[in-house]
Amino acid sequence: MNFPPGNLSTFHTDVLQQTQLGQLCGQDKLFRDRYEVLRMIGRGGFGVTFLARDVLLPGEPWCVIKQLCPKVIEPSALETARKRFEREAKTLGKLGSHSQIPLLLDYFVADGEFYLVQEYVRGMTLARLVRRVGCLTEASVKRFLREILPAVQYVHSQQVIHRDIKPQNIIRCEDDGRLVLIDFGAVKELIAQAGDNTMKTPTTHFIGTVGFAPPEQFSLRPVFGSDIYALGITCLYLLTGKAPLDFDTHRQTGELLWQDSVQISDSFAKILGKMLKISLQERYKSVKAILRALDQESPHDSLSKCLVMRHQPDYTVAASKNDSTGDNPHSPAAKAAIAIRDWKYRMQVRQQQRDKEKIDSLPNESD
Repeated sequence: MNFPPGNLSTFHTDVLQQTQLGQLCGQDKLFRDRYEVLRMIGRGGFGVTFLARDVLLPGEPWCVIKQLCPKVIEPSALETARKRFEREAKTLGKLGSHSQIPLLLDYFVADGEFYLVQEYVRGMTLARLVRRVGCLTEASVKRFLREILPAVQYVHSQQVIHRDIKPQNIIRCEDDGRLVLIDFGAVKELIAQAGDNTMKTPTTHFIGTVGFAPPEQFSLRPVFGSDIYALGITCLYLLTGKAPLDFDTHRQTGELLWQDSVQISDSFAKILGKMLKISLQERYKSVKAILRALDQESPHDSLSKCLVMRHQPDYTVAASKNDSTGDNPHSPAAKAAIAIRDWKYRMQVRQQQRDKEKIDSLPNESD
């Protein structure tokens, strides 16, 4: 499949001309005699990302090649950076064994440039999803949390902090509907520090996105709770469509003033509020604590749904004993609707039980 460049900005044209992968876009020549480079799909401060096809594998599947910057020239610095790059790449390889994290297919250093080849996840980021279809409901955001939190829990169990969780870095996979967490900050930090290896005085770099990163991350002391804060900000975006910098902040505490911008239950507001605490002592310290809070909230949700769906439970009993031609006052359509609501209720109870079993299987951590 050929992707013509079309009308490109000067910025994108420069990227294509100045990178080896960019020069190969749409060409017959393969990168490393293996990858057919199709088009550029992303550009950031730490590198550029291209969509490619692996012609050596059956079916020639698509993949993503990330060319990481900057280029390190000094031999000793390059060797140091190479070792650190290999270490971080191996960590990414372990993380990729989780179904919600892209699989690392290859990594290498060529001509002083660092490359990662990863699984291509076909789908839409949550940021684009909100732009296209609008904000999510409270129920949908809760489902989002239940889906993404196990992936974050797995990352933390490997002693890794993502450091850049945001709607742009979460993809809803088009093929199977799973949520996929992409673009980890560890490799970004590696590349940033590699560029400083030739300097006499080492410098440090903030890794993350302004608005989504909590204060301790700006102080270059990220913790697992930093990812929890970013998840809370992501939930706010899904509920409101507003970027974090669009919210006012409390003058004394620095916390976002978001409560008047959403219409959610008091119980969920309490959970979200604790995720967004500026103070690490007040914020959730583990993913498991959030899952437990959501699980504890579930009985209230189930009760309200039960009251709506089964407000006349005797209808089901009556439907099971009478047919449409007897003395039953309800029409066949009404009986069918009651049966469907009852089935949905049973399915929800089963799903909640499965969610609880998943939570119970997670390693024990303090709140």
